[in-house]
Amino acid sequence: MLCLTDVLVTRTAGTPARPPGPPSLRTAVRDPYPLYRTLRTHYPLVHDEPFGAWLVSRYGDVRAALTDPRLVALPGDGPPEAGRLLDRALRGPALAALTAAVERSAYVLARRLAAREEADLVAEFCDWLPTATAVAALGLPYEETARVHHWCRTGLGHSRGGRSELGAFLRPLTARRRAHPGGDLLSVLCTARTDDGPLPDETVTRLVGALLGAAGETTARALASFLANLLDHPRQLEVLRTRPDLTSGAWAESLRRDPPLHVVLRRAVEPVGAIPAGATVACLFGAAGRDPDRFTDPDRYDAFRPDPGPLAPDTGPGALLARLTAEHGLRALLTALPGLRRAPGARHVPDDLVRRSPRTLPVRI
Repeated sequence: MLCLTDVLVTRTAGTPARPPGPPSLRTAVRDPYPLYRTLRTHYPLVHDEPFGAWLVSRYGDVRAALTDPRLVALPGDGPPEAGRLLDRALRGPALAALTAAVERSAYVLARRLAAREEADLVAEFCDWLPTATAVAALGLPYEETARVHHWCRTGLGHSRGGRSELGAFLRPLTARRRAHPGGDLLSVLCTARTDDGPLPDETVTRLVGALLGAAGETTARALASFLANLLDHPRQLEVLRTRPDLTSGAWAESLRRDPPLHVVLRRAVEPVGAIPAGATVACLFGAAGRDPDRFTDPDRYDAFRPDPGPLAPDTGPGALLARLTAEHGLRALLTALPGLRRAPGARHVPDDLVRRSPRTLPVRI
């Protein structure tokens, strides 16, 4: 297995002389890309004391770090067993229910904008589509959409206190689904069986919490960046209008160039080269996705790039929901709003280093 240490030793050899003093991520909140270039060239592995983590910035190194068993996800990333169970549950009828919910929710939101002259796609489409999908897929009461949206955006579905609140909300719904299951995802979870019998209510709550976490801010931010990239390249957008089968590649390219999370943290459970056990490692997705040693003209968005080289596998409930949201969301917008285009005026500049995406996306309809 290729390990992080091997990659760093190989890639560091022969690099130009370093500039004095390693920089810190904390100095590059508004525009991190010059810093990323410096890190890739001169500091492929460096301890950023102000940020409190070891920085890994090159494409090959980040890929190696994400698969190195000595570097594990932080506890705050959510219960991994829930994600694995939900991943197994989202197959067959459950996947069909989720896909139908994404498609239906996207068209409802898009059609609401059809009579308007202008709209903000972030506030009126991207922020709500993941939540509306979760509500529809799970068969939750429509009037609870705002409450579910709050859980999605604040992460209460993953926290212990939030899980108690979510469990109390789901308890009567779960009881009804166990007695009279339907075709929604909550019914699938309530009727699923293991060797020990049906899933207990606590497990169902964890799975629903994992789905709500997947329907949260990261998915909405990724969708906003995806739509912004295409609206900035209207000719590419027109190709996708007639060739929707190319949308998945356009989505992967947006994740490469403008990932919703620029920094993904890992914890070293044992030493990895110069990294001591217990240290935090920051995998810089924002830097790795624009590594010129891996991608030609890496700063350019090309919806038809032959190999956008995803850093993380397109698996798990979060990746699945995000991809379905992007594909069906774009299709609904192009169908309901054939004249969709960027509105003139100043554009929002992201001001968050870890999570970068447009906060607003004004369009003409």
